[in-house]
Amino acid sequence: MSSLDSLFNPRSVILIGAAHTEIKLGGIVLKNLLKFGGKVYPVNPKYEELMGVKAYRSVAEIPGAADLAIIMRPAPEVPGILGELKGKTNAAIVVSSGFAEVGETELQSAVKEKGREFGIRLLGPNCMGLFNPGRKLDTFFISHERMKRPQRGNVAILSQSGAIMASLFEAVRASHIGISKAVGYGNAVDIDESDLFEYFLGDRETDVVVSYIESLGDGRKFVEKAQALSERKSLVILKAGKGTSGSAAAFSHTGRLAGRYEVFRSILKQFRLSEARDFDELMDATKALSYQGASRKSRTPRRAPAVGGNTGNRVCIITNGGGSGVLAADECMRQGLDVVRLSAERLDHLRGVFPNFYVLNNPLDLTAQVKDEDYSLVLNELRDDYDGFVVIALPNIPGITEKLGALMRAVKADLDKLMVFHIPTDGVSKKIISLLERSRIPVYPSPERAVKGLAALLQRRQNR
Repeated sequence: MSSLDSLFNPRSVILIGAAHTEIKLGGIVLKNLLKFGGKVYPVNPKYEELMGVKAYRSVAEIPGAADLAIIMRPAPEVPGILGELKGKTNAAIVVSSGFAEVGETELQSAVKEKGREFGIRLLGPNCMGLFNPGRKLDTFFISHERMKRPQRGNVAILSQSGAIMASLFEAVRASHIGISKAVGYGNAVDIDESDLFEYFLGDRETDVVVSYIESLGDGRKFVEKAQALSERKSLVILKAGKGTSGSAAAFSHTGRLAGRYEVFRSILKQFRLSEARDFDELMDATKALSYQGASRKSRTPRRAPAVGGNTGNRVCIITNGGGSGVLAADECMRQGLDVVRLSAERLDHLRGVFPNFYVLNNPLDLTAQVKDEDYSLVLNELRDDYDGFVVIALPNIPGITEKLGALMRAVKADLDKLMVFHIPTDGVSKKIISLLERSRIPVYPSPERAVKGLAALLQRRQNR
């Protein structure tokens, strides 16, 4: 078992700093670990038993070795604890804070040196730890009541910040996305985002990797591992510490220098690595990639392409509200997507089918007279002229019903094209949204966010 396999898939865990009550963080972690199917060794010299499990006065009393150790003791004790763990484990999570983030750089250096000396890979310090729902492994010190865990899925979350991890969990749950694994790595004295990129490249449960980064250690290693990962899977990066005040805040949080954001951004562009500009854009991209990015295949056009535009970025907007279509078109321009006009052939055919008051342009405005079937008809007619579709359905009219969800499921199965929806989240739309998302069609609360989701899918396909 490799060191990172020991981290994510341990058969046994030592918890140093275990507690008898959930009032203490060591008690919360112990309770979470008791759901884990492997062996748990709580260490606390004051107790013979904790939460029904035999406790140990010291690491030395634990019989044999364990795959993973979790350290929840005051920072000055950590180097000595690593000495006790020599030969007992090859991976440890240092949850404890009080290191470089508060100016204790020498203490953090000592921890790093001890880890190397004793052959122990270190996650942290000053970190949340990890969550692997497939193994029911949860080392987080926040209870399930205060931070609900997402369902199991195909998205891995990497975050230097525990607070951002909590926010990502809530956003993931709200977007009906599932996660494969989540890692909060804090000060990254040893295991950093690059090591984690390498691990998730080979993780079969993960299709999308979300990475919240405040600072980097080895820039060359980061580029190498990020590029290798993005060639095989979807990687979306959110960089904090963009300005002077943000960089200072990042240093006080993890004790790692954030560096110049302009340099970081230019590197991402140079190597075609996907960056989200803010939290919402991160989640919009993640939702689209989780729903459609993993298995999306390119399709060879069967008919003549639309007039003009760059192959790979041609977008068709179908709406029943003109203003919403304009907002979507504006966002397409900002994202570098081509809203290409319909070909004469396609235009003539649609004019023979639809009423003369439908606006047959791009965006196509099917007006308040639209019916569920109209969306299917347009999508099937234009399927080979565009690379992706933004579909807007404002359901406050009688022509849009729950039937739309079933129709789009059938269209998606046959269409084999990227498709996102914008539907306001109220009234009858809740049922329609549920039906669409069960069919892995992502739905967004605004036209702009729908376009951003589609942009992430198109970029991912081009990178592949």
